Amino acid sequence: MLTTEFRTGSPCWLDLGSPDIPATAAFYGTVFGWTFRSLGEEAGGYGFFQQAGRTVAAVGPLTEEGSSPAWTLYFRTPDADATAKAAEQHGGTVRAEPFDVMSDGRMAQLSDPAGVQFAIWQPGETQGLDAVTFCWAELHTADPAAATAFYQALFGWRTETVEMPGTAYTVCSTAEGGTARETSFGGVAPLQSPDEPVRWVPYFEVTEVDAVLARAEHAGGRVVMPGMDVPGVGRLGWATDPHGAVFAVIKSEMP
Repeated sequence: MLTTEFRTGSPCWLDLGSPDIPATAAFYGTVFGWTFRSLGEEAGGYGFFQQAGRTVAAVGPLTEEGSSPAWTLYFRTPDADATAKAAEQHGGTVRAEPFDVMSDGRMAQLSDPAGVQFAIWQPGETQGLDAVTFCWAELHTADPAAATAFYQALFGWRTETVEMPGTAYTVCSTAEGGTARETSFGGVAPLQSPDEPVRWVPYFEVTEVDAVLARAEHAGGRVVMPGMDVPGVGRLGWATDPHGAVFAVIKSEMP
């Protein structure tokens, strides 16, 4: 599970590209109880989702031509320029070259060889999120082995393949910071159908999965996967916001 003890290769930030930030802020406020703090016009409408005054995610306008509303995951790196170069060398794409975000840090926008978008963050004054309700990062891709090899080349992840109901699932952990179980933060799963898009899906920890899904549907979203129990994992479900961005919720089985 994710914590705010961010290490190389761990997800440390996530933000949402939206065509209507006020409507999006209202939706996630209804679903999760988040408040929205805008950084003003000088930040292009970008702002923070907060819970109890602590930043748990962010949202901004769609900035790339042809882009669709979606959550973007940021992975921590000690050197954004070197990681961007490594991504290109291993078949990925640099969509936005590394640049400084004032004194907060340095970032770049990348895509893996299958076209899945993600970002990297080299911390400056900002290490990452203030609090973690975003608890798990899951990559859905057509070739899990190839995808895993790509991200291992960038971040040195440790991986373990486990058998899940109907499929094999690769659990990912950072290279540093204790045992693989203690530092696991996400997984890689094969596509469940030919028309499923490749993507990273963020999971948010909640206390009542079905109630959250019901609020999402009532607020104009859509339930993609109703609440279901996964032995040894917890109860989980998927939804979209009104603009189509996919997210998942989970009530984890704690050890």
